[in-house]
Amino acid sequence: MRVRFGYVAIALGVPEGSPNKTASVKTIEKIADPLGRIGRLRRLMTANLETTLRILRYNAAHGIHVYRFTSKTVPLATHPLAADWDYIADGGPLWREIGDYARLHGMRVSAHPDHYTLLNSPKPEVLAASLADLDYHARMFEAMGLPPSPSLVLHVGGQYREKNAALRRFAGNFARLPDRLAARLMLENDDKIFTAAEVLGLCEELGRPMVLDIHHHRVNGGGDLEELWPRIAATWGEATPKIHVSSPKDDKDMRAHADYVDPADVLPFLRLARETGRDLDVMVEAKRKDEAMFRLVEGLAAAPEVRRAGQATVEL
Repeated sequence: MRVRFGYVAIALGVPEGSPNKTASVKTIEKIADPLGRIGRLRRLMTANLETTLRILRYNAAHGIHVYRFTSKTVPLATHPLAADWDYIADGGPLWREIGDYARLHGMRVSAHPDHYTLLNSPKPEVLAASLADLDYHARMFEAMGLPPSPSLVLHVGGQYREKNAALRRFAGNFARLPDRLAARLMLENDDKIFTAAEVLGLCEELGRPMVLDIHHHRVNGGGDLEELWPRIAATWGEATPKIHVSSPKDDKDMRAHADYVDPADVLPFLRLARETGRDLDVMVEAKRKDEAMFRLVEGLAAAPEVRRAGQATVEL
């Protein structure tokens, strides 16, 4: 089994490696000239796109093939202040250059819409905002020339007092999504409400792949991974399954992510997953970003059954 590792958004190994430059609504509102407002947002976005390209070059140089784009690439993208801004046109060839580079180097790129993107909300205004956020993310991938494959990780959402009704509402709203959005979604179990077993059932019903978060499963269990994993892997069809890994911050705050990932929190699952005979892509969700990813790979490679196959890849 070949296992590739990646990280989220910020590269600590890259000088000024944060593609999250943004401005608050209050800051933009202080700019009286509408063209001046857009100009400020354009400069921030351009800096984020240029940083993203530098990060991808860093990834290629270090054999990193799994990477998550930040949702903050376009500042205030869905806010009314930016309603008249064509950020795709303003990004110019940078969008396509990023997509071309990722494709050339065989990188698996994704994004994770924020927690307020709730496809199962009973409130029409929240659902409308959620659809706008999904559209924004899809537009970024389209501008990069990346095909409509699973690229957006989404949680099921809130429980709203009745979990089964919330699941049914998600399914109903998903059925009404445009194909260009639906084709990009993959669903993840969360750390408080929807368990791995519940999300798996929804994924099987909707025909969407499931991203297993093993940390979330640890704090919000529901089902035995030895039984669930073959079914989760099957939701990916011929594509390589993807999981999220992290370690708890401490015993008092089990849900928060630690700076680094303890190999002991990952290796037992890799041993289990090896039985399916499928390769695996792993997103490291840790405060120390790429540093945490490299440290995890090094720690895993110390196990007798693990072989190093690159700076960000191992084999079992």
